[in-house]
Amino acid sequence: MNETNLLYQLLLVFGLCYGAFRFGKGALTCAVTLLALMANLFVLKQITLFAFEVTSSDAYAIGSILSLNLLREFHGKEAAKKATYICFFFMVCFVALSQIHLGFHPSPHDKAHFAYLFLLTPAPRLLFSSLIVFFAIQQLDLRLFAWISKLLPRSRFPLRSTLSLSISQLFDTILFSFIGLYGLVSNLSHVIIVSFLLKAAMVLALGPLMTLFRRFERHDTV
Repeated sequence: MNETNLLYQLLLVFGLCYGAFRFGKGALTCAVTLLALMANLFVLKQITLFAFEVTSSDAYAIGSILSLNLLREFHGKEAAKKATYICFFFMVCFVALSQIHLGFHPSPHDKAHFAYLFLLTPAPRLLFSSLIVFFAIQQLDLRLFAWISKLLPRSRFPLRSTLSLSISQLFDTILFSFIGLYGLVSNLSHVIIVSFLLKAAMVLALGPLMTLFRRFERHDTV
């Protein structure tokens, strides 16, 4: 069942993030980039999940967010910022190389060209969408956090962060779905609903996850 496969997928992605965390800053930067590329590449596959028509790449997007947060938490904001730029650099390179790959004329015996054509033709649009949405949501999240801090001055940082992230991820999901996926998937509303619910669950789990990773780090240093 797809629901079971989703569980396996999430567990494997979490294992990848944990392994990258153990290897250090460089590996976490690689995880951010790898999972972002996988999210953009595999987003075209549509599945039925809990009776919704959705894509199958949300786990990779969640893993990329988790890896970026681990970088920010354990290696500082500058490391997370650098990882973001590295991620976008390699995504641009991937798109450019993929379009050159499609430019090669297949031989009469080739059986893979049309599969590559289907998967890689939307790559520039998906990259363009990712770039626009990322920078727009970054600014939105900063302003939301400041507004929530003024609205709830006595609230703790985790609450303010969770509220701002949840709202910004809702806009992130809606914007990327319309800019990047409109016309490519059969049911855009289903994609938005399920994708946001999974991201919201990730946002709520970030606090406990960071606590868990801190325990892993303390255990390693003992």
